[in-house]
Amino acid sequence: MQTNWRDAFFSPTHPKGEEIPVVHDSDCPCIKTTSQWLFNEKTRIVASQWQKSILAYTGIDASALDKLLQQRLFGVTRRSLQADLEILAQLGWLVYRYQKYYRVCEFPPRPITAKDDVTATKIGAYELNFMHEDLVAIAEYHSQKINRVQRFFLKLDYVIPHSTLDAVEDLECELRQVWAKTPVPPIKLTYGSARLGVMVDCIVYPVCIYYVQRAVYLCAYGESPQKQSDWYNFRLDHIQSMTCLEWTNPKLPSNLLQHYRKTSLPTPDYIALEMSKAWGFDFYLPSQLMLLRFDRQFCDRYVKGTERHDTFEEITYQQVQRLIQREIKQPQQQDLLKVLAKRSETDAYYQAHIRYQDNEHRDNNLVMRLRAWLPKVEVLTPWDLRQSFAADAATQFMLYHN
Repeated sequence: MQTNWRDAFFSPTHPKGEEIPVVHDSDCPCIKTTSQWLFNEKTRIVASQWQKSILAYTGIDASALDKLLQQRLFGVTRRSLQADLEILAQLGWLVYRYQKYYRVCEFPPRPITAKDDVTATKIGAYELNFMHEDLVAIAEYHSQKINRVQRFFLKLDYVIPHSTLDAVEDLECELRQVWAKTPVPPIKLTYGSARLGVMVDCIVYPVCIYYVQRAVYLCAYGESPQKQSDWYNFRLDHIQSMTCLEWTNPKLPSNLLQHYRKTSLPTPDYIALEMSKAWGFDFYLPSQLMLLRFDRQFCDRYVKGTERHDTFEEITYQQVQRLIQREIKQPQQQDLLKVLAKRSETDAYYQAHIRYQDNEHRDNNLVMRLRAWLPKVEVLTPWDLRQSFAADAATQFMLYHN
């Protein structure tokens, strides 16, 4: 079997003796280094993150790791390859049966390590790179039981109805199969738009999925339900059906086809970058300046020192005044300056950039965050959002005082 594997994997000119193969064919897989096998467009493994995880997990010396990465992964003897296959079978990554090796149907659990006298399964940081980096450190050391007692818990709200859970799991499985294809194909979604109140068909390029504030979304490029933007976050439990298309399909949107022909289809890195520029998951909405005023005591207890977004930062009363004069147009500028003149300089003031177009196109998760701070927060800008909060407050007052 090892001979068959060698003939199928290497080029026809690969040596068949017992010696280490010399550089004989630029197309033979034995030429590639370990680094080339690990860090490429197909794996999309970030070298710096992977190396940091390996160093933390194994304790290997950094210089030794660099040396291993520069070695030819398959530039070894036949006996070494045979030994590697045997080790993979022992670890559960291959199945050895009837003197032949087979692929496994399911990958084995992650390796177990011991730290001091605590028996635990240690999760590699790279496995958890989809989580907040500060949570990764906690989960890496505390996700498994310690002396048979679970000590770490992570509670997330998940509002997907039980009646649609199976359909959502099927979609996740289909998306995984779509992303395994080369090239990744476009798809057609039949989507139940809550905003439009109707079913719409959208042809898109699926980029990634995000769990954000109680639900899972597919970030996709192509057509939005309103046909007004290139990007949209589709909530998975609102997707009624998904169909794979070919890149030759004449119904593909021109913007999508143009990116495909230029090999410039968007990646998850683009989404992460855009979300870092402004607060809000609807990263495709325009960015606007937001100015907030907090009750000082409330802010010191619950807001100050917390991380909300890269652009969320405390500023002085005078800085607020200058920002209004510089960024806000008339007549709202004059109205806001009058409001600010009635506020105390000892209150807490914050600025941030948020995803906001108007009250019909705004990030609802961010709005819910602001409402959770009421009445201890006042929205100064954007002006339309301030007016919306004022109208909501008037409606609530009538409900409780009528």
